[in-house]
Order: sequence, then C-alpha cells, then structure tokens
Amino acid sequence: MYAPTRRTFIRQAACAALGTSGLLSTILDLRRLSAATIADTGDYKALICLFLYGGNDANNVIIPNDPEGYASYASARGVLALPQASLLPLTLQNGDGRQFAFHPNIAELQGLFNQGHLGIVANVGTLVAPITRAQYLAGGAAVPPQLFSHADQSVQWQTSVPDQISKTGWGGRMADALRSLNGDSKISLSISIAGTNTFEVGNLVLPYNVSPQGSVGLSGFDGSASANVRMQAFKDLLAVPQNNLFQQAYSDTVTRSIAANELLSSALAGVAPLQTVFPATPLANQLSMIAKLIATRNNLGMRRQIFFCSVGGYDTHGDQLAGQAGLLTELSQGLNAFHNATVELGVAQQVTTFTASDFGRTFRTNGSGSDHGWGSHQFVLGGAVQGGRFFGTFPTLAVNGPDDTGQGRWIPTTSVDEFSATLASWFGVSNADLPLVLPNIGRFAKPNLGFFA
Repeated sequence: MYAPTRRTFIRQAACAALGTSGLLSTILDLRRLSAATIADTGDYKALICLFLYGGNDANNVIIPNDPEGYASYASARGVLALPQASLLPLTLQNGDGRQFAFHPNIAELQGLFNQGHLGIVANVGTLVAPITRAQYLAGGAAVPPQLFSHADQSVQWQTSVPDQISKTGWGGRMADALRSLNGDSKISLSISIAGTNTFEVGNLVLPYNVSPQGSVGLSGFDGSASANVRMQAFKDLLAVPQNNLFQQAYSDTVTRSIAANELLSSALAGVAPLQTVFPATPLANQLSMIAKLIATRNNLGMRRQIFFCSVGGYDTHGDQLAGQAGLLTELSQGLNAFHNATVELGVAQQVTTFTASDFGRTFRTNGSGSDHGWGSHQFVLGGAVQGGRFFGTFPTLAVNGPDDTGQGRWIPTTSVDEFSATLASWFGVSNADLPLVLPNIGRFAKPNLGFFA
C-alpha cells in the first residue's frame, strides 16, 4: 500500500490547504464555461501526472554522447559522470547532428523512445516570464519565489502559477472545464493513487483518493449478512437531516464516499485481469491500479480521466550514483509495463503520461551528489506522442554558460505553462479556455510545443 514519507505527507497536506485571493475571480470564471466552449471530440482520453518528488537529476538521465559533448559533460560532472560505454544511445528523429544517450538503467525507456512512443521535453521549469542569464544576474527580473525550495517548487509545478498563491492546480482547473464530458458519472474525473496533491484540486472537481490496491472503504464491513445490516443502519443515521452545518456536511461527505467506494469496487471487480505483468515496486503498483481504473471507464461513464501518482527519493545530495540508478530502474520498468497495459486495453492512443519534478539539479557535483537546480528534462509517453524526438530547447551544458545561473543551474528554456498547455490542448481544452486553466500562458511564446501528432 502507498506509504508516503513523513516529509512528503506534510508537504502534500500543506499544498492542499493553500488559499488564494488574486486568482479567485479568474479561476471562478470556469463556473461559467458552457459545453459549447469545450473541444468535444466524443472520444476517451486519460492524462497521468507522474511526480518525481525531490528533484530528479536529468543531467544524468539524458547525456551528450558525441565525443566533444561527452568530454565536456565528464569534465563538469566529475565523480557523477557515467562511463560512456555504459550509456544507451538514442535514435533522434529530429536531431541537429548532436548525439545523446540515456542512463544505463532505463533500457525500457530507450526502447520506447527509439520506437517512437516516448518524447523528451528539454529544460522545463517554473517561470514567471521568460528570463535571460543577464537579467537573472542583474536581479531586476521576476523569478519564481523560493526558487530552490522543494515545497514551493513542487506546488508551483502543480499549479502553474508561480507568482501568486493558488488553492487549485492546473489539472483541477482543467477538470473543472471538462467535467461535463463525463455526464452524471458518480466518480470524480480526477483520481489520485498517491494521496493528497495540489495538481488535481479544482474549484468544482475534487480528487478522489484510492490506494494502489483499490478503493478505500470503511473498515469492519466484510459483506456478511450482519455487516450489511450494520452498514444499512449507518446509512440510515447519515440520512437523518442535521441542523448543524458541520454535521450535515460530514453526513453528506461520508454518504458520497460510501457510494463512491461501492460503485468503484463493483466496477473494478467487473473488469478482466490484465495480462500485462507489472514489477513489484511501489510505483508500478500505482500504475497498475491506474490501468485497472482505465479499464473501468465505460462502466463508470468516463470520457475524461486525470490521474496522479508519485514516487519520492530524488533529492540526491549524496550517494547519487547508486540512489538514482535504483529509482530510474523503477521508473523505466514501471512506465514500460504501463504503456504495455494501455496497448493491451486498446487505448494507447488515448492515454498520455508525463513526468514532473520539483526542479533539476546542479551540473557540478557537490562531491557525491548534486544540489538543487532549476530547469530539467521531462518524459511524455503515449500513442499520440511524437516520440523519438526532443522538444523545446536543450540547454548549453556549460557552467557559467548562457543558460546557467551558477553551478550549472539551467534557466528553463520552456515554461511549465507551455508544457502544461500542450497537454491541456490535447486533452480537450479549447484555445479560448487555456487562459482560464493556465492564467500566465499569455506571457510565453509557445502555447503548443508540438509533441502530439
């Protein structure tokens, strides 16, 4: 069962409690969206956010593999440099002559990339607006507050609003906009397999939390005759009208939770077991449950679903080579199994998974690991993705180079807003409604990065 660390639990709980004032009038405009403004294609789509908590060091995930590029990489990374002979070469379909390779522990992702199912969005990060190295060093341009803070940057990634406190995430605002596509379905459009998160919180649609084992119901009710009598008695008590607003809200919430658990448990029991074999890892267990929930889509009346899953441990200040190797093995094997499951279910073209992380890490080592950075590379996986390609602009991998703020902390060349807007457009949000989902998108030049066919 998913068990977040104490640090992650506190951070995620705090994220869910944040309030907002400045954006409220804009975000509440989602209440006035009509079905006519939604790009309704009549098909099913699912979007999965996989958050790598801690700040993944993408500098050791995607490595220059030509002689000059690798030599520069090895010199700057020092003890963190991976042996070139161990790297997994990539076949780029939109290359510029440079050669790149993957970390040796993500062979499955190498296969997906070279087969055209996996794309790379280079040097993504939180931005208030575009900024250059000169502007950053001069100190006059706006940058995201608490730039190298885990809690702040993970929230800003999930809200796509770095310059104001927001109680909603961009996934939640997207769910608000598209909720009508699911008709009168009794299960939330947004489902988390990894506990509380900000990404899925909307004004109208709230995430429904399940465990990697399935729906979470009340304990002590095993389906026996006596248990069913007790459950009915409990439901009757909850149905009694309450004069106290808190008591009534409690009764309503528990009643909805019981009904959702019964409905989802029944739907999950009614789907055939997947033939795809998932590894026995915490991440793969989450992804396996997402695949099962996708399999219930027709029974639940779902045409849009948003999922959130996560894994921690990417804060690799020390012992990075060993620590990240294990994490990347888990990531590669889990995503490969999930993609195979979507193929088995016949929905690979309709399911897109993307990674996100607090921030990147410094190109320079601190001795045995790396410190907090800024821009980082992210994966996008699915049948609709133009795989085998890099999107965005790869940074100049040089300490004190044109993309560096110091120590090899890359200034993002693609904003989270642009990354998110591309995903939102594919998911069905119209161009007219993008500013409601992503209020800052107008500050950036590329609302569509082109990584969908």
